[in-house]
Amino acid sequence: MEDTKNIFTDSGIEIKELYQSADAKPNNELPGEFPFTRGVQPDMYRGKLWTMRQYAGFSTAEESNKRYHYLLSQGVSGLSVAFDLPTQIGYDSDHELSDGEVGKVGVAIDSLEDMERLFDGIKVQDITTSMTINATGFILLAFYVALAKKQGADLQKISGTIQNDILKEYAARGTYIYPPKPSMRIITDIFEWCTKEIPKWNTISISGYHIREAGSTAVQEIAFTLSNGKAYVQAALQKGMDINIFGKRLSFFFNAHNNLFEEVAKFRAARKMWAQIMKDLGATDPKAMMLRFHTQTGGATLTAQQPLNNVTRVTIQTLAAVLGGTQSLHTNGYDEALSLPTEQAARIALRTQQIVAFESGVPDTVDPLAGSYFIENLTGEVEAEAWKLIKKIDALGGSVHAIEQGFMQDEIAKSAYEYQCQIETGEKIIVGVNKFEVDEKNTVPGFRIDDSIREVQCQKLKLLKAKRDNQKVAECLLQIHTAATNNSNLMPFVINAVENYCTLGEISDELRKVFGEYK
Repeated sequence: MEDTKNIFTDSGIEIKELYQSADAKPNNELPGEFPFTRGVQPDMYRGKLWTMRQYAGFSTAEESNKRYHYLLSQGVSGLSVAFDLPTQIGYDSDHELSDGEVGKVGVAIDSLEDMERLFDGIKVQDITTSMTINATGFILLAFYVALAKKQGADLQKISGTIQNDILKEYAARGTYIYPPKPSMRIITDIFEWCTKEIPKWNTISISGYHIREAGSTAVQEIAFTLSNGKAYVQAALQKGMDINIFGKRLSFFFNAHNNLFEEVAKFRAARKMWAQIMKDLGATDPKAMMLRFHTQTGGATLTAQQPLNNVTRVTIQTLAAVLGGTQSLHTNGYDEALSLPTEQAARIALRTQQIVAFESGVPDTVDPLAGSYFIENLTGEVEAEAWKLIKKIDALGGSVHAIEQGFMQDEIAKSAYEYQCQIETGEKIIVGVNKFEVDEKNTVPGFRIDDSIREVQCQKLKLLKAKRDNQKVAECLLQIHTAATNNSNLMPFVINAVENYCTLGEISDELRKVFGEYK
């Protein structure tokens, strides 16, 4: 009898041919109770379905606003804003480095005026808004707060999330501005200010998504993400903040890939591990120990070849997120390996979530895979491997030091390289790419952004600068400079500045003078 080939998950965990009761520890945990392996609510989706989001933002605020109205009409329950690269790295659209990038991978937001146009006809108190923004997250939050005030919203009731996770930018993604220490200071300023002024706002979405997109394994994704989360909590504790208060406003953002069972195990293990980390750091309120997370289906898993196959991939990933107990979900368009999603692709992506929610029966019971010998064993394996990595990071002095020494970056690069080698040797099959290929002509309509967007944005900036009180602008920027120098909380000064129509680039530049740039 020939030997059967050993089979491993993408994280290198060996999968046995058969699992029996001896492989799984008996698990008498209840959902909604520490350590939350089985979910953060006792009734999960029987009580309330996950929030269905569609990540959108492109071109100008006016164009994105039209897409938001369309998505809201199709049944999304939360908006998720993508920003263009200049906005993400603190440059206005008229900056020379913005040339060729304005409105391309997200919407261009230069001032409060743009934020007003982005949410025209949408009451921010009635929706939750997630903003994928990091280095300039505090400025975008200031724009949003200023907009809410203009709309007459009750700031105690507005809810949403800013990603605001700068550590993963150094480790995996690259849209940072300032060095790690001042960046961490800005983040704790946000924690402190939001706790008092907008208590329902999630002040950070600690993100494994981009770590995974950069080529990490599932195990590395949760180990590095939870380690970064620990660093943020420690920074807030050093500032004298109460873990039981700010801990409730931390949320996470994970990727969902195609290995269905490893992904479910990953989400379950992450909840259990975070609960333990928070308990060890001094949290006593169960709500401060709960890992609440948003999921996005895996951008890196989508293929330009036979793009309609991506509908199936996104369906598997949707099931992984829901079976794993996500609180919020964005599903990618099938055409995103080719261009920004068209309206049709965005609608199919949303319908995928709605079909799983209303036709599949998956949400009818809490943690439906619990008790599976395989899932319980795999959850334990993923957890054990992730703890090993966290211990290595702790030995290096925590996430900030591990990133400064290049540890996380090297580990991710190694995994990405190994995965690519497996695809090229055919050991890893990607349908339509290295097996089952067909000669095809791409018939998927692309979604293109016109380069004239930059001229439109530059014209708006010119008009804004001509009509605002420029003396007041100079005073606001000086106040930000002083607050940054003497370690005052920056948020009130930044909000005052945006209300006086200082631009995102002007505020970022003022802080570049104080903090410098990270190279």
